[in-house]
Amino acid sequence: MTLIEGFLDFIQSEQRLADNTVEAYRSDLGEFIGFLRGHLQAEPGMRAFADLQARDIRSFLAARRRDGLADASIARLLSAIKSFYRWLDRAHGVENPEIAFLSGPKRGQRLPRPISEVAAKDMLDQAEIIQEEPWIAARDVAALSLMYGAGLRISEVLDLSGDVKAAPERLRIKGKGGKVRIVPIIPAVRDAILAYARLCPYALNASTPLFYGARGKRLQAPILRKQVQVLRGALGLTESATPHALRHSFATHLLAHGADLRAIQTLLGHASLSTTQVYTGVEAGHLRKVHANAHPRG
Repeated sequence: MTLIEGFLDFIQSEQRLADNTVEAYRSDLGEFIGFLRGHLQAEPGMRAFADLQARDIRSFLAARRRDGLADASIARLLSAIKSFYRWLDRAHGVENPEIAFLSGPKRGQRLPRPISEVAAKDMLDQAEIIQEEPWIAARDVAALSLMYGAGLRISEVLDLSGDVKAAPERLRIKGKGGKVRIVPIIPAVRDAILAYARLCPYALNASTPLFYGARGKRLQAPILRKQVQVLRGALGLTESATPHALRHSFATHLLAHGADLRAIQTLLGHASLSTTQVYTGVEAGHLRKVHANAHPRG
């Protein structure tokens, strides 16, 4: 096993990072190793990693910037490298203080991009009629309802097992890093799940997935994302109308209707309140826009 594979195995099995995150680290570190092969004229090993200097890392980041990478991508590359070095130190005693003190470009806060309440309702209504196969239409409505009505991530929706077909009032959700939270399920979402369960042609129980693809296997994220792409095309929505935007919309619309920020933090499964506070910026921006449009001097 290479050092990179050892690190990736660690963050997946020990730190339990999401598959998408692991693949992003794999891609970033693959680029880094490719650069080092040319930069050092040799395959990098433990000695090379121990001896690498800050200027070597800066050369790599500068090369990627010349390729057109934005500041956010540069910062992510550096974060991957520094995480790898922390693991090298812990797992193999490879110390390199120069790398630890490297700093990347400052990343501006990116506000979530929710869709409007009307657009969210339109997506659910359209999902019900755009599919020719009734059970697939009901499946899409139920899956999207869980994202918008319960704030679930797409991965959390697709990980659900078929024993929730009875649509309980609460779901036990295992989120990022194995963190467990209890999410209340409102009647409209329960009804959507039950409607799908009645039409689904496949078995639904504790050992099966809740959501199936057309061929009887667990529904995969790319298929659901494609369905959302079709919906936004039919409704004329922007590309920001993604499955994750429904989760953002869940939080933003709750906040707009007076929900407590800490309650939203709990519902979303955020470890830190500061992560949830980003939605206050979205809501403040929305209020400013409404004020500007409505004010007689706006």
